Amino acid sequence: MNGIQKAGLWLLMIVLLWLSPGLFRSAEWNAYTDKVAVVAYHHIDDEIVGDVTISSRLFRDQLTDLLQRGYHFITLSQFKAFLAGGAVPPNAVLVTFDDGYQSFYTRAYPILNELNIPAVNFVITKDLEQPLMSHIPSLSKDQIRQMTQENPGIDVQCHTDSLHDRAPNGGALFTTRLTNSAGIEETEAQFEQRIIDDTELCRSKLGSLYPRPVDSFAFPFGIYDAKSAELLNKAGIRYAYTTVSGLTERGTDPMQIPRINAGSPFVRANSLNNLILKRLHGL
Repeated sequence: MNGIQKAGLWLLMIVLLWLSPGLFRSAEWNAYTDKVAVVAYHHIDDEIVGDVTISSRLFRDQLTDLLQRGYHFITLSQFKAFLAGGAVPPNAVLVTFDDGYQSFYTRAYPILNELNIPAVNFVITKDLEQPLMSHIPSLSKDQIRQMTQENPGIDVQCHTDSLHDRAPNGGALFTTRLTNSAGIEETEAQFEQRIIDDTELCRSKLGSLYPRPVDSFAFPFGIYDAKSAELLNKAGIRYAYTTVSGLTERGTDPMQIPRINAGSPFVRANSLNNLILKRLHGL
């Protein structure tokens, strides 16, 4: 075999590895250890796609691709234990969803069950009483109870009760002091109490449906500051998730957990692996 033939063979092998992730990969393949890639989704719809909406097929293909490459999916409990010093498998991934849409139950949950993959959904709780009244139908109480009771790998946590919205000035309700109709701005004490009350209400609503601790929170729109983290702590939150892209290490601030956006139609089946590896190397 001459040099050109050898080069062609190597090129073919590289292409096959790229297109067929599980074909030549050994069971011991480790992209990283003692780190967790937290991936974020929002909504799954098989008719309409958007910036944070993907199809069931793409969702399944992304997760299947990671499984074939040797990634290991962990539970929320394992993730919290990891932050406290516990071990996780190599290439660890935590799947998260934001907003508590009903599509998690109808489209994501069957796929997660089929692939034996755990996940956590950060739920906006204001529509729990009337889940079909929201712009996008949201999870019902019965759906939350069913999923978390029949599958211990499914968790629900907080995404505010009624503060996932914008203030009139464009800022997030969760970080902005509001002004009433008379033009009077709420005091610092009133602002703080509003945030604490809303967080405690969210925790209470989920706690009545869900058998495990409600101590985690996803910041609305990914907007946060030191004050919001402090107020969450006062309301009983110990872990907060951002939209900052990166991997989590044991030294990561538990109130500033990074996540990688996987729920975009532009993240194709083999692209999620690429995103994780880029963030691993700080790219």
